Amino acid sequence: MTQPIEKKFRAVIVDDEELARQVLREFLTAHPEIEIAAECANGFEAVKSVTELKPDLVFLDVQMPKLDGFEVLELIGTSAAVVFVTAHDNYAIRAFEVHAVDYLLKPFGNDRFEAALTRAKERFGVASHGSVSAAARPAPSPSDLAAAARPPSQYLDRIPVRDGPRVFIIPVSKLDYAEAQDDYIAFCAEGKKHLKQQTISSLESGLDPSRFLRIHRSYIVNLERVARIEPYGKDSHVAVLHNGTQLPVSRAGYARLRELLDR
Repeated sequence: MTQPIEKKFRAVIVDDEELARQVLREFLTAHPEIEIAAECANGFEAVKSVTELKPDLVFLDVQMPKLDGFEVLELIGTSAAVVFVTAHDNYAIRAFEVHAVDYLLKPFGNDRFEAALTRAKERFGVASHGSVSAAARPAPSPSDLAAAARPPSQYLDRIPVRDGPRVFIIPVSKLDYAEAQDDYIAFCAEGKKHLKQQTISSLESGLDPSRFLRIHRSYIVNLERVARIEPYGKDSHVAVLHNGTQLPVSRAGYARLRELLDR
């Protein structure tokens, strides 16, 4: 009687340190059911590889140049199970524990790696014996996880946006306004629009409230771009930006806007 062929799962390793990638590679040699599909030394490579290869599992470093682990997660979504790999970071670890995301704290040993791998398999629906689990856990929202990992006084200074395999970085200082469009946000900067899957509430929580204001349920504006506020019909207003763009202002948004602009 022939033995059933064990299903293979594909993993991507993302870390800017070669030694860290080597450690993960060595630990994975004990798991022939997992194939290392790619190794990435930075976040841009990670987004490209995950987008093209669609792995089941990603080992993702948090502290990286160019794009950090949370920015990568926001761009690749939640289709793969993610195990974060990080040096000591109180806020990040607290966020992982609150959202039940597993992580490896550098330096880590094989026992801790095995525990993380077991939890990751549960997340993408595979029990320890290789069968599909009936209780795969849903992944947390990338934007919620990123927000929970930021210290309270730390606001966004850039916004990464993916267009296919390409990644664009929008400096927050260049952002004119953001507009909610169903499950997406259109970021308007320097005459261009970039779409990203995110809620406007999660974006609002990451922006400096002294510089950005939610003037409407669907709009957040950079206060430096507001030239004036004009009436628009009965009991309604629009914010006119320096480039001539007009944005609707709700009653609550108008009160907040007047308060800030009159200071």
